Amino acid sequence: MYNRQQALDLLHKHMQNQNLRRHCYAVEAVMRALAKHFKEDEEDWGIAGLLHDADYELTKNDHSKHVVTVVSWLKEEGVGENIINAIYAHGWKYVESCPEPKNNMEWSLYCCDELTGLIVAVTLVRPDKKLSSVTVESVQKKWGNKSFAAGASRDQIALCEEKLGIKLPEFIDIALKAMQGESQKLGL
Repeated sequence: MYNRQQALDLLHKHMQNQNLRRHCYAVEAVMRALAKHFKEDEEDWGIAGLLHDADYELTKNDHSKHVVTVVSWLKEEGVGENIINAIYAHGWKYVESCPEPKNNMEWSLYCCDELTGLIVAVTLVRPDKKLSSVTVESVQKKWGNKSFAAGASRDQIALCEEKLGIKLPEFIDIALKAMQGESQKLGL
């Protein structure tokens, strides 16, 4: 069985940028919290979150290879299909070959990926730049300002309601608490 240490080794082998690594750590934390919410396997969900962008540094100039590259690495490693499928589906609408997410694990990764970026952006405009001072309300306050963290797709995040049955404030709360629990690792 593929474990977190193997996943971390793979991530660090292919990703040197500390901020990109921190994004992956944030998504891992949120995926673990969502797995707990759905009473699913926290290890597998966490690994999917940790590795979802593992190929980004290598593929950032050719988006058609993003996701496809990391999926090929994981197949070589014998990683479980549920992890591979979640990572593959997180590229939906961005990478032509990626399928639409179809289950809670896949939709969770698709929706929370963008939310972590929005939460980090909200954190960085706080006077203390600390996750501990961010609230669900402060994230929601920035939600409607489309120019704020413009790269964080609100439409993608908002699918949590339709696809996961989690109201947006609760989804933000789950993600925020998960990230606050890893604030030291995230540098926030």
